[in-house]
Amino acid sequence: MAGQTTTKTYNAALYCRLSRDDGNVQESSSIQTQKEMLMRYARENGISNTSFYVDDGYSGTNYNRPDFQRMLADIESGKINCVITKDLSRLGRNYLETGVFIEVYFPEHNVRYIAVNDVVDTDEQESADFTPFRNIINELYAKDTSK
Repeated sequence: MAGQTTTKTYNAALYCRLSRDDGNVQESSSIQTQKEMLMRYARENGISNTSFYVDDGYSGTNYNRPDFQRMLADIESGKINCVITKDLSRLGRNYLETGVFIEVYFPEHNVRYIAVNDVVDTDEQESADFTPFRNIINELYAKDTSK
């Protein structure tokens, strides 16, 4: 119909990760902060169908994280078509593997990826121009802190 625009409906994974928990029996404060930020972002951008995926205490250099794997299974089954993280490092800290997810896996599965603090949105290609460089820096940071 003339004058109407179609808005895509997103089923978004709000993915949170922290390498080391902060010693709480409950969820770490960093994870709580990430959740609040991602919910606010989703709400402010009209993404209302969201689910949390949380890996608290898991390194970003390893992609065999329980909720990360659950998220991938939900992408494969068509339940998720958008992934939102606080920043690129929450997705992962291996620049090659993270790049494969952003540049190959997500597009092959029609998944939009958003890294809020890094202002990356794969629906806006120009926002991803510096993504590979940020991923390299994230990997170097992980290597440096492991020394």
